[in-house]
Amino acid sequence: MSKKNPEYDFKWCPGCGDFGVRRALELAMINRLEETGEPIENNVVVAGIGCSGNLVHLLEGSQPYGFHGIHGRTLPISMGVKMARPELNVVIVAGDGDFLSIGGEHIGPQASRNLDVCAVIMDNGVYGLTKGQSSPTTKEGTVTSSTPFGKLEHETDPLELYLTLGTSFIASAFSGNPRQLASLITQGMNHKGFAMIHVQSPCVTYNDTYELLKGKPREGVQPLIWDVPEDHDPSDKAAAYSLIQQRGLPLGVLYQDESRQSLNGRLEDVWSKNRGRSLEELMDSYAI
Repeated sequence: MSKKNPEYDFKWCPGCGDFGVRRALELAMINRLEETGEPIENNVVVAGIGCSGNLVHLLEGSQPYGFHGIHGRTLPISMGVKMARPELNVVIVAGDGDFLSIGGEHIGPQASRNLDVCAVIMDNGVYGLTKGQSSPTTKEGTVTSSTPFGKLEHETDPLELYLTLGTSFIASAFSGNPRQLASLITQGMNHKGFAMIHVQSPCVTYNDTYELLKGKPREGVQPLIWDVPEDHDPSDKAAAYSLIQQRGLPLGVLYQDESRQSLNGRLEDVWSKNRGRSLEELMDSYAI
């Protein structure tokens, strides 16, 4: 955000939570590079439209391949990448505005397929890039530029939505803790299937929730964020649902189903059973 720090010269407001997400994703990519030995170019970052789209620009020098798609269509684009190049590590970066509104229709089908991608969703409860309109996660009754008399719809609970639709890896995070977030993103990338990392990433301009999330203990204001208990069993779907229903926002891995095969894994099984046909056999099949 200054001449002294050109690497952070993004179109974000000073204090935006997305800076923490960027740092966490950068750390996760570096960790993956060290663990796998694969070149950084074997990672693909797919972005939609919104403030989150700046995360296609991560590092100085060698970078992941960045694909800046259209509003709400990160999942179809990511599926195309995985179908063409299943060996690539695909990470989605999107906001609550595009991913849960116009893009919401794609979550269920990809959860059912168990598409092998990791989605990092930055939730600021508002459309920040377009000047503060209400988003699916904006609280009911909130006054915004698009809801001057208060939002009429009830807010979406993303974690409950992901769990209900059958997402096989669900984690909840806060942009103010980038190292914990980096660990969760790493786990999501290593998960064989559809991984969702939902991040509370406050918008300091139109919906500054830092104080609510972090609390003010000296003034008796308890934080909304709290860590998932160490004895939580992420394979227990009922336990995950119970955590989501509690007050505030749990941070950590809520649910992980490792028993399901990913879409690419099932496709490999299909391809192994498919005997290729010669040109003559194909032509004969069209003969009357």
